[in-house]
Amino acid sequence: MAQFTRVSGSVGLITLQNPPVNALSAAVRQGIIDTVQRSLSDPKVKSVVICGQNGIFCGGADIKEFGSDMRGPPLVPMIHTIEAAHKPVVAAIEGIALGGGLELALGCHYRIAHSKARLGLPEVTLGLLPAAGGSQRLPRLIGVPAALNLITTGRHVTAAEALQLGIVDVVTDHNTVDAAVKFALSAAGETGQPLDARRISTHPCPRPSDLDALFEEVMHKVRQSARGAIAPVACVQAVRAAATLPYTQGMEREKELMATLFTSGQARALQYCFFSQRAVGRWSMPSGACWDTSKPRPVHKAAVIGLGTMGRGITVALAQTGLSVVAVETQEKQLVEAKQAVSGMLQRGAKRHGVAPALDKISYSQDIQAVADVDLVIEAVFEDMALKKKIFQQLSAVCKPGTFLCSNTSGLDVDHLASQTRNPELVVGMHFFAPAHVMKLLEVVYGPRSSPQAVATAMQLGKKMGKVSVAVGNCRGFVGNRMLKPYMEQALFLLEEGATPELVDRALEEFGFAMGVFRMSDLSGLDVGWRVRKADGLVEPGTASGQSARIRQGRRYSPLGDLLCEQGRFGQKTGRGWYQYDKPGSRVARADPWLHGFLEEYRARHGLVARQIHHQEVLERCLYALINEGFRILEDGIAAGPEDIDTIYVFGYSWPRHRGGPMFYAAMVGLPKVLERLEHYHQAHPDVPYLQPCGLLRRLVASGSPPVQRWREVIKKLHSHL
Repeated sequence: MAQFTRVSGSVGLITLQNPPVNALSAAVRQGIIDTVQRSLSDPKVKSVVICGQNGIFCGGADIKEFGSDMRGPPLVPMIHTIEAAHKPVVAAIEGIALGGGLELALGCHYRIAHSKARLGLPEVTLGLLPAAGGSQRLPRLIGVPAALNLITTGRHVTAAEALQLGIVDVVTDHNTVDAAVKFALSAAGETGQPLDARRISTHPCPRPSDLDALFEEVMHKVRQSARGAIAPVACVQAVRAAATLPYTQGMEREKELMATLFTSGQARALQYCFFSQRAVGRWSMPSGACWDTSKPRPVHKAAVIGLGTMGRGITVALAQTGLSVVAVETQEKQLVEAKQAVSGMLQRGAKRHGVAPALDKISYSQDIQAVADVDLVIEAVFEDMALKKKIFQQLSAVCKPGTFLCSNTSGLDVDHLASQTRNPELVVGMHFFAPAHVMKLLEVVYGPRSSPQAVATAMQLGKKMGKVSVAVGNCRGFVGNRMLKPYMEQALFLLEEGATPELVDRALEEFGFAMGVFRMSDLSGLDVGWRVRKADGLVEPGTASGQSARIRQGRRYSPLGDLLCEQGRFGQKTGRGWYQYDKPGSRVARADPWLHGFLEEYRARHGLVARQIHHQEVLERCLYALINEGFRILEDGIAAGPEDIDTIYVFGYSWPRHRGGPMFYAAMVGLPKVLERLEHYHQAHPDVPYLQPCGLLRRLVASGSPPVQRWREVIKKLHSHL
C-alpha cells in the first residue's frame, strides 16, 4: 500500500509501504494510483514527493507475483500518469531503487538520492528486461552506450555514479525526504512550464553518429558473454528500439520482447536460482536442527593455518569483513611470499571499492601457539589427511575451550578430522573455492558429531564474508566434487572412444559453461587430480598395455590423465596439458597435434576403434552422469534438496545460471527422458556403475515427475521408509 500525508503545507508525501523492500505488489501499485490521484486533485497540494518507508525507496517488482496471475493495475500506465502530472513529482531515493523501483523514479520529474543509495535495472539477472519503460527512458536520459552497459549487465550503481551519469539530479548526505520536500517546494514555485522538459519520454534519444557499428559491436560482446542466455540479447534489441523508434513504438517493442522472455524456460531458471539462493540460507540438518533454532556464536578473531593459494584468499576474505586474523605459516619463504601476496590483494580490493585496505587486521606468525585466543580457526594446508590430522591434534591442544575448528578440505572426511580433537562437536568443514576471496560459494560440511551451533557459526561467517553458504553432509567430495568426478570421467571415456578435447569442450561451452572440462583441467593443473588418484591407489606407474590398465577396483577407468602427468604435462603451468600454450602460464589454449597422435596411439594399443562422437552424446553422457550423482546425493541425505545442489553448481562450478542448475535442468529436459538416456548409456557401458539410474530418479518418474520445488516431499517419504 501507499500512505498519503500533506507536509510543509503544500507537498503531498506518498510513502510506499511493503516491507522489507517496498516491492511493487498489486496493493502497492493500487495505493500509488489512489494517492497520486488524490494529490493531483487536491488544490492545496502544489507538488508531490514519493518515498519508501524504513529508509528504502523500492526494490522493484514483487517477484513472488511472477508465477501467478498478475492481478492489480499494470505498472506502465501508472508511471505514465505520474510523468504526465501537471504538478512536480520528486522521487526521494534512499537505500535502493532497483528494477521497477528505478523505472518509477524515472517517471518522476526529479530524483533526489541519498549518498549511500544504490540504483540499477537488474531484470536481466532474472531472464527479463526492464519493461516498465526502463529500456526506453534510460537511453533518452543518459545516452545509448551508458544505458546499454547498465541494462545488459544489471549492475547496481552508487548515488555518486548515478549523479555523474545524469540518472539523479541531486545527491544528499542528509535526510533525503526533507531534501526532496524542500526541492519540491521550490520546483512548485517556478513559473512557466518547467515540467515539459522533465518528462523523459518526450526527450529525443541521443544518437551516436556510428549507431549501427555501436550496436553491432555491443551485440557481439553480449552474445559472447551471455553464452546462450537470451535476456541480454533482448535488452540490446530494446535499447536499439529506443534509439531508432518514436517512444510509443519503442514501448510496443519493449512489450513484445518482454512477452517472449517472461514465459521462457530461461526466465523460470533464473528466477528459480534467485529463490534457491535465499532458500539455502535457511539450512537444516537430518537431526532436524536448523538455522532458526541454532544461534551462531559471534566471531571476533579468527586464524588461518597454511598460507598457500587458498590460505591467502581466505585470510583476505576474513580481513575484509573487519575481523582480526592470525595468519600462520611455518615455512619462512612461504610466509614472506604470502605477506606480499595478501597485502597486494587487500590493496587492489580496497582500491576497487574505494575504501582503506584492512592491512592492520592481520598478524602473521610461524608458530601455531599464536592461535591460542582466537574464536575460530580455518585450516588451509595441503590436501593431505596425515598432515591435517596432525594439525587438528595440535589445534585441539593449543586453542582455548570452545574454539571452532574448521577445515578447508575439498573432499576429505571431516568426521575423521574431528576424531583427532577433544571436542568433535566443534569441528566443521569450510570448503572455499579458488580464488577464495573472490568466489561466492562456501560448502559448510557437517559430520555426524558437528553441533548445530558450529554449523550456524560457519554459515553466519560465510554470509559475513559475502559468500553463498550451503550446508552439506560429510561424504567423499561432499556435493560439488562428488558430482564432478563422473562428469570428468565421462569426458575421458569420450576421448578413448574417438572424441578430441576440442570437441568435448566446444559442446560444453556451447551449452553455457565458461570453460569445457579439458580447458578447466589445464587451468587448475592436471597434477592436482593425479595426486588424489595416487592417494586412492588408482595410478599404475608406466604406460601398462593390455586391458587391465583400463580397469581399476573392478570398474572402468581411464588412465589418460595419469599418462599425461607422467610426461610432465600439467596444463597451463607447464605450457602443455590437454592443449598446448605458447609459454608456461599462458591462457590461450591451442589444439595440440602431439595429443591427437597420442590418443590415436593409445586407442591402437588398447584395441579401441575411434567412432564419430556427436555434441548431443557429449552433453548427455557428461551432464546426465553428473545429474544422476546429484540424485544419489539427495537419496543419501547429503544435500537437503535440489536447490542446494543447484546453488552449489551455479556459484562454484560455472553451471550456466540461465539453465537453473543440474537438478532444475533435469526437470526441464524431463525426468523420463533423463532416465531413458541413462538406461541407454548404462546398457552400452555396463562397466560404469554410476550410469545406472538412481532409485530416487525412478521414484520421481513413477510419481509423475513432480516439479523440482516438490521433490523434497518425495525425498522425505523415501527417508521415512529407510
